[in-house]
Amino acid sequence: MLSNDLVNGVELMLQNPKKALIEMSIPLIISLLITSFYNLIDAAWVSGLGADALAGVGFFTPIFMILVGFGNGLGSGAAFALSKYLGGNNKQKADNAAIHSIIIDLIASLIITLALLVLLNPILNAMGAGQTIGYATDYGMIIILGSAFIILSNALYGISRGEGDTTRPMYAIIASAILNMILDPIFIYNLNLGVKGAAIATIVSSVFVILILLYWFYIKGDTYLKPNLSNFDFKKDISIDIIKVGVPASIQLLNNAFFAAVFSALLTFVGSTDSVAVYSTGWRIVTIGTTPLIAIGTALISVIAANYGAKNYKNIQIVHRYAMKVSIALAIIVAILTNVFAGDISSVFASSGSSVRIAAELTGFLSWIVIYYPTMAVGVASTYVFQGIGKGITAMFQTIIRETGFTITFAVLFAVVLNYGVWGAWMGIVLGEIVSNNLTMLWADYLVKKLIDISG
Repeated sequence: MLSNDLVNGVELMLQNPKKALIEMSIPLIISLLITSFYNLIDAAWVSGLGADALAGVGFFTPIFMILVGFGNGLGSGAAFALSKYLGGNNKQKADNAAIHSIIIDLIASLIITLALLVLLNPILNAMGAGQTIGYATDYGMIIILGSAFIILSNALYGISRGEGDTTRPMYAIIASAILNMILDPIFIYNLNLGVKGAAIATIVSSVFVILILLYWFYIKGDTYLKPNLSNFDFKKDISIDIIKVGVPASIQLLNNAFFAAVFSALLTFVGSTDSVAVYSTGWRIVTIGTTPLIAIGTALISVIAANYGAKNYKNIQIVHRYAMKVSIALAIIVAILTNVFAGDISSVFASSGSSVRIAAELTGFLSWIVIYYPTMAVGVASTYVFQGIGKGITAMFQTIIRETGFTITFAVLFAVVLNYGVWGAWMGIVLGEIVSNNLTMLWADYLVKKLIDISG
């Protein structure tokens, strides 16, 4: 039984997991959509500087994904550990885990920043940035120097998710996005900072969201979990719980960045830097389209972890299957809308200067890529099942198989071996995702059935 003072969010995750999933997913969908939109607005403003500037920022995108990936990954580790402890009715351990999470994030931020400062130019050269490397470096150095803020802001969201609260982080993200949208044109054009201005706007916005979150945690102090130093008592098992999901989740997202880097190099080989601009811009739009699926999966971690801590394994199966059904319905709707309005969407990002030359290719990319959305719906939900029960390494492994295994293999096969060029690369993404996402679904469903059989 749960103690009387346990937050309603955790009670709901245990007693009505379907309702908890929807209530947690809606603020997450809004939050991620806002984040994706202001990333798109970044791209729209940068596109006014020309296709080379857009491609330069595109070459840095995989590295940016590393930063966001580590923040999200460590946040997932925190959400798993906190929800698990709260589901097991151990508030004291959850408070201790919250401050453990922040300390781990700060240490990881320092290590990643130093590593990327040293490796930035070699990575960009290896990707084939070529004539756009100046833009990529100008943008990238500022982002890397502020990377601690990007990682910490994303990781702090994990603490709120752990207690079942996704609403207040949504407010912080909306405020941050509005600030970023205001600062972008000022820094890029009014202050004549170019791509550096876009990077500065991103960092300032990340600092702003951290200040809001810290206000709730330490000044207003009305959050259920208390990540205070007074609650800190180093425990190896807590660190392991956070790390065993957080680090593989980060590597899992790091693999996504590796995929983007390799894919950009492939596009440069079979096409040109214009194809990289199409891919980086198009993928921002794909990110918006698939946001509801990611949000549902993210909420699923906490719901599953709480029930895992409480040993309610049947609820895990119920909410996993429910998440897939809801995600499939949303994916089909988004795929249809994106296909119908592909030309209109492209015109927003390729309407001026040298960017106009990528409009037709961008429209084709968007029309084709949406085919895999419904299978992504089952793949995402299933990946987060592994994280929700503490099997972070398994989640990481299946993601690496999907991206580096199936997708890159199909892309090279069609683009290079069969000589379909850039369109072959697009086909590789679609086929790789379709095959691997269905395998992930079967794997996760089997794992949950095994948990139920063992407990029964």
